Amino acid sequence: MYPSRFLPAALLLAVGTSAAIAQEQPRNNLYFELGGNGLFSSINYERQLTTTPGLQVRAGVGFYSEKGLYLTVPVGINYLFPLNDKRSFVDAGLGATWAIDEGRLSTKDRASTESFFNIIPSVGYRRHAANNLMWRISVGPVINNTAFTPWAGVSIGKRF
Repeated sequence: MYPSRFLPAALLLAVGTSAAIAQEQPRNNLYFELGGNGLFSSINYERQLTTTPGLQVRAGVGFYSEKGLYLTVPVGINYLFPLNDKRSFVDAGLGATWAIDEGRLSTKDRASTESFFNIIPSVGYRRHAANNLMWRISVGPVINNTAFTPWAGVSIGKRF
C-alpha cells in the first residue's frame, strides 16, 4: 500500500467518524421534578432506549408529605413523539410510585409502617433546549386504592 493513498483515506475516515460522533444526541437525562411521578418532588435518571428520541425508562427517589413524610420511589416508561421542531416533543408515559412513611424501608414494628402504591399515566410537552438542558410539563391522574386525583408535574434537568 502506498502512503500517499493511505493518508487521504485515513483522514476522510477520521473526519467522517468524528462528524457522526458529534451529531449523536445525548441519551441520558438527570432532572428534578416537582409533582409528577415523585408525588411532591424527586430526582430522576432517565435513559433513552432508542437511537432517536422515542422509548425511555426512568427511576428516581423523592419525598411526599401528607399525613407524614414519605419516601417515594418513582419508576416509569415514556415515549417521545416529535413535533415539527426537532427539540419539541409530546411526552406520553406510564409511571408507578411506591411510597413508604418516614423512609422506613424495613422496620421491626411493621404495624406502624404505612406504604402505598400509585399508578400515574401522564401526557405533556417536553423541550430539549440549548446546552443540553431539558424541561417538561405533564398532566395526568394519580390512581391508587383510595383515590383518583388529577395531578401535574414540572421537570427541569440536564441531558448527557
